[in-house]
Amino acid sequence: MDAIDSLGYEFPTPIQAKAIPVALAGRDIIGCAQTGTGKTAAYLIPTLDWLSDGTAEYPRVLILAPTRELAEQIDQNIEGLGYYAGISSIAIYGGKASENWDRQKMALTTGADIIVATPGRLMTHMALGYVKFDQIRTVILDEADKMLDMGFYPDIMTIIKETPTERQTLMFSATMPPKIRKLAQEILRDPVEINLNIAKPAAGITQLAYMIDDDRKIPLLEHILRTREVDSMIIFASSKLSVDRIHAKLQKLNYNVRAMHSDKEQDERQETLRQFKNKQFPILVGTDVLSRGIDIDNLSHVVNYDVPLDAEDYVHRVGRTARANTTGEAHTLVNYKDLQRFARIEKLIESQIPRGEIPDSLGPPPDFGSGGEVRERRDGRGGRDGRGSSGSRDGRPRGGKGSSSSRPKGPRSDAQPRPPRPEPQAPAPPAAAGPDGTPAAKRRRRGGKRRKRPNAAGGSPQPQSAPAGE
Repeated sequence: MDAIDSLGYEFPTPIQAKAIPVALAGRDIIGCAQTGTGKTAAYLIPTLDWLSDGTAEYPRVLILAPTRELAEQIDQNIEGLGYYAGISSIAIYGGKASENWDRQKMALTTGADIIVATPGRLMTHMALGYVKFDQIRTVILDEADKMLDMGFYPDIMTIIKETPTERQTLMFSATMPPKIRKLAQEILRDPVEINLNIAKPAAGITQLAYMIDDDRKIPLLEHILRTREVDSMIIFASSKLSVDRIHAKLQKLNYNVRAMHSDKEQDERQETLRQFKNKQFPILVGTDVLSRGIDIDNLSHVVNYDVPLDAEDYVHRVGRTARANTTGEAHTLVNYKDLQRFARIEKLIESQIPRGEIPDSLGPPPDFGSGGEVRERRDGRGGRDGRGSSGSRDGRPRGGKGSSSSRPKGPRSDAQPRPPRPEPQAPAPPAAAGPDGTPAAKRRRRGGKRRKRPNAAGGSPQPQSAPAGE
């Protein structure tokens, strides 16, 4: 209670008010609530309460998290909430430094009260035979849906089997897809289900979507930066390569910006995140490694430079702003290829995201259809995206001799009669050998990619290049 007072807690959030009494009663929980609503404290406060009643030789609480950043943040919250209780914890995640491994091994073998771990690194320790989980009383899965998305299901099940069957299990997430319910059925016992505003962004988030071509995304991003009061902004991209490109382009425009993704060294990532939280620079570009559990005070803006692949990730991304009943803005840049994914996001959150206006300086908006729905472009080539009905880059149908797309159907569109077929010609006699004595047929086989033909003026033969698009 002293720690809660010192951290400024006055009233529990809805998820805390519902989860803490159930957890104190020893029941299993499957909890779902918006990001930024206090889920971490909802499971840490009751867990730290019973931990303060005694000690043990081995760890008694195991918390699994999908990323090292979230594991570190949970560990920091334990340090704050458990400061007066003398409870020990350690975050276990991958890294190259040998001292991290030795420190993690010592905590696992000498009995830190709480282990916060990413599944992959914990499995590596377990494979060496010195990890003892026979005194684990509570297992907590934070952002369980993300761990399943990252392919950690086998690791999670292996780890769970090493813990006592008589345990308390708590699962928390911001979304509740079917795979989470399946996992809950396998590892939870008669759980209490707590659902608060599933898969819906917080009310304090102003959401806008812009229908925009890729080549105008950077100018639109610069327009948003110029016209908004940006205190701090996270820009989400779909790949590490895209992150680096956005970072380089914004730097050329003289913005104070940093990049963060999994290819960066661990120490560099930690320092970048620390400086961003301390407002030492205003713009951070990153992948979805930043979308889960990262708590940043007063983040004013989120930009989805690329629409996320999974609709649930949209909720996590925009949930980085407007945390703890504050306000913020979320801008999503949608190109033609992203329309279907964007439609799934609106279906998930059960509302249409308002469309933002493209400034006149960027030219007319692209023709994506009224309201942004998918429709075929009438560009004379019959293709949905200007590539032809079969999707080939040059508008020509794909397929070989046997493909139906290569055979015309019905009368020709130009209504002109077919030219008569030329009469069969007798085979030409063999050509004379070249200067090097090589027969012409062999020369053609050797250089099949550079067949020669007379030019239009009747001059010397010119190389025949491959058709465009092949």
